Amino acid sequence: MLHSQTHLRSRPIAAGQLRAFEAVARHLNFRAASEELALTQSAVSRQIQALEEDVGVSLFHRHTRAVELTGAGGTLLRAVTPSLERIDGAVRQIRQSAGRKSVALTTFASFASMWLIPRLEVFQRENPEIDIRIDASDVAVDLDISDLDLALRYAPASHMPPHAIRLFGEQITPVISPWLLKSGPRLKKPDDLAQFTLIEAGDAHRTHFEWLTWRRWLDQHATPKLQAKRWLYFNYAYQMVQAALTGQGVVLARLPLIAESLASGDLVEPLPHLRMESPMAYWLIIGPRNVARPEVLAFCEWLKEQGAQTRKAIGDMPDPDAVDNLD
Repeated sequence: MLHSQTHLRSRPIAAGQLRAFEAVARHLNFRAASEELALTQSAVSRQIQALEEDVGVSLFHRHTRAVELTGAGGTLLRAVTPSLERIDGAVRQIRQSAGRKSVALTTFASFASMWLIPRLEVFQRENPEIDIRIDASDVAVDLDISDLDLALRYAPASHMPPHAIRLFGEQITPVISPWLLKSGPRLKKPDDLAQFTLIEAGDAHRTHFEWLTWRRWLDQHATPKLQAKRWLYFNYAYQMVQAALTGQGVVLARLPLIAESLASGDLVEPLPHLRMESPMAYWLIIGPRNVARPEVLAFCEWLKEQGAQTRKAIGDMPDPDAVDNLD
């Protein structure tokens, strides 16, 4: 029996086991990992058990409704994650050289849903030979080791590398559906907001997004003691805007993300003279290994054109330090 275990632990680890381990470790959930890998939950569990037998120690603490990494699991994850990313990147480059052109980018979910995807059909129509893959995640991805070509980021200028391209800045403004504005109480000044449901991010007060809160906007416009009729909280910007579109309240929205809805009349800006400046901007970063690929360059040029249109629509005045990065 001892010889059998020693032989088992000296053989190479199966790649499928590492895929399953990385997915479970990232989600800390067997069900979510199984859905991502298109496997049954029991198959993923067997992969993890086999890997633990091969390694010789437990990689997860298993609780009733959750799992967590052991110390050994954390050590293995730090080695597995960049290795799998490099493998995926190499395979993707091989596929690109032998097949269709493609561009892969990472951005956060709300920006993908509210700004990028609605515009994407134009690029696809003009460039039918280029496939687009969007990895929508709120976790920043390292372009140096991933298989992604571009990143669209949301951050202040001080957090961006020198080669980042500023697409546009941001202002915060209250918006409401036109039928709620017409059928509800009047909304002519900040104090009138007390008659409405106010919509905001549920974790805005506990994160670095504090400037997106109604309290900050109300403080800036001399109504710090105002109490809303009720509050409605969501996790993501697109959920908050969707609630406003359906007449559930007034949302303090990021102007670049709702410019199209304002232009179409789906949303109304009742207090346009009371916009609030944000320290954030939207940036394009090109991965160092992909800067010369024609399809990547074409998509970047298109993104900069779309960014210029958004700047014009919102009247964006760029930061002086970022002027050189504008098209």
